Amino acid sequence: MPRRAGPRRWPTGSAPIPEPLQRSAACQTAGAGQYQEPALAKAGVAVIKACLYEPQVNRTYAEMAAHYDTAILPARPRRPRDKAKVEVAVLIIERWLLGRLRHRRFYSLAELNTAIGELLRQLNDERLIRRLGVTRRALFEELDQPNLNSLPSQPYCFAEWRVRRVGVDYHVELEGHFYSVPHRFARSEVEVRLTPRAVEIFLKGERIAAHLRASGNHRHTTVPEHMPSSHRRYADWTVERIRREAASIGPATAALCELILERRPHPEQGFRACLGIVRLVRPFGADRLEAAATRAIEIGTLTYGSVRSILDNKLDRQTAQRSPANGVPILHPNIRGPRYYH
Repeated sequence: MPRRAGPRRWPTGSAPIPEPLQRSAACQTAGAGQYQEPALAKAGVAVIKACLYEPQVNRTYAEMAAHYDTAILPARPRRPRDKAKVEVAVLIIERWLLGRLRHRRFYSLAELNTAIGELLRQLNDERLIRRLGVTRRALFEELDQPNLNSLPSQPYCFAEWRVRRVGVDYHVELEGHFYSVPHRFARSEVEVRLTPRAVEIFLKGERIAAHLRASGNHRHTTVPEHMPSSHRRYADWTVERIRREAASIGPATAALCELILERRPHPEQGFRACLGIVRLVRPFGADRLEAAATRAIEIGTLTYGSVRSILDNKLDRQTAQRSPANGVPILHPNIRGPRYYH
């Protein structure tokens, strides 16, 4: 089983929290140590609340430590002797690398990493430690490695925590995308755990929603069970489906629905009207609905209520009046024609 190299120590202000955590998870491949001691250069990254007795560690950093069964022991500020071995190791590495690479020019990050890796191999595997006469690799294999714990079966998945407020539409905005929560939690303040593949939403420590992470395309990811019943009823209806259902009834019904959708500022605003018209085929039949749609178009009343009134009053069975071939129609929104009143 792969193992990672001993505990890592990160200055709390040296880099944003994602960078040290990702480097820590990627670089520690020899085994899991029991303790990690971040150097407290300044609060705000590894340690978000400094306290001599109970320092508060960044939540993401604490999750990584829990995953690897490692304890975080923050060092005191302005006490370099608390982490003397770390300070000396940094000094040795800086001198060993920078002194040998300062006159070289690299044209890619991969080329630079290859050169650094070779120098580290020489430092750890070939260069003898003064006074001890052995290499760092030999000391590690003799002293540290036997006392390291095995790594977990699953690698650590980096996650960020965000605080968000649910909108009135029961969706939470995250990096340009909207994720739904149960509608009863609208306007609530929630915590969001964001991983490369998933989005989890928590309220007072309880997970209330989980989604696959989507790109920031300003669209919505909505679970039907999160919707109020009044919204869920229309969730699987789209403009294309309404057009298909209306066309299956007849050309007049299709034309009526198309006019309703076109004359609304947004097609979605005509969903309910078109849905109601299409469902009238159940009690009245396709032939009567086609006749009623034709009459509604003729008199210019493009609403569900008008179509329903025509069917209830059996006006669809009256013979349609043909306008003369040479007649010039008068087009005006306030002129509905004589058949509207009969």
